[in-house]
Amino acid sequence: MSYPPAVQEAQHRVTPLRLWPGICAVAFIAHSTIAFAADVSAQVRVGAQARTFSVHVPDRAPPAGGYPLILAFHGGGMQGEGMRRLTHLDDVADARDVVVIYPDGVGRHWNDGRSTIKNPQDDVRFITAIIDRAQHDYHVNPHQVYATGISNGALFAERLGCDLSERIGGIAAVAGTMPVDIAARCRPSHPVAVLQIDGNADPIMPFEGGAVADFGGAGEGGQVLSVAATVASWAQRNGCARAEPAQLLAPVAALDRTRVSRTDYAGCAAGAPVTAYTVLGGGHTWPGGPQYARPRIVGWASMQLDASSTIVDFFLAQTPRAR
Repeated sequence: MSYPPAVQEAQHRVTPLRLWPGICAVAFIAHSTIAFAADVSAQVRVGAQARTFSVHVPDRAPPAGGYPLILAFHGGGMQGEGMRRLTHLDDVADARDVVVIYPDGVGRHWNDGRSTIKNPQDDVRFITAIIDRAQHDYHVNPHQVYATGISNGALFAERLGCDLSERIGGIAAVAGTMPVDIAARCRPSHPVAVLQIDGNADPIMPFEGGAVADFGGAGEGGQVLSVAATVASWAQRNGCARAEPAQLLAPVAALDRTRVSRTDYAGCAAGAPVTAYTVLGGGHTWPGGPQYARPRIVGWASMQLDASSTIVDFFLAQTPRAR
């Protein structure tokens, strides 16, 4: 999807976008190996096109086997730098010794598998090239690679769980579910840990499934599964036995009108847990992030859950894949 002009303006104000100086090319236009405590820009060549991304490397030296890697995908109308500022993932990554990479979409969008996507570029190939580069230059453990995203980036994370499970060990989708166009063909070759975080009052990405808001043709449109259907489909793929009763979490922000419930699935295959957080009263936002646009446009941002910490902890709880 693409946000309307008012939302994009708010995102630029709250999460300003800028180009980072000093391009380090991948494919290999130029080459350098990063030490530690670095925020750098880089690019890989996908066919004839140079694709860009930014990298955050923690202060401390990598653990044995290398850093875990989280790929963080922005929403429609954003770029990677906006995702960095929206999520504060760098702070969490520093505390947990994780590398975070923020790729940039073509035309500020991802090809998440919807037939309505206006720029159907090969983003799966792009991410494969980034992972290859990260292993070589950023001391990344190839057995601990994960993907998260919001909105269009969340739908793309869902697609990567389907199409790149041999490289991606887990996904965390925020304010976005499985595109209908890829649901039937989604057959991961490897187990994928799945975390969903969605607001049940999202005015853009329908919690109950259906048509994604396209803002009069300015967005990508298309159809998505409901949150329940998305989670159930992953639970089925992962061999889960049943959903445990939902748990209403204790509030942590006194003046916040939202609440959060958590549902875990039992009996899932090794390395393939499924967990869903529902933000009751929450909107098309990143929990723990800023209220980047007016609630009447995007709904409410919840402070009852820190999505970034929750996502990183979920990924790090998974056993690295066998070598």
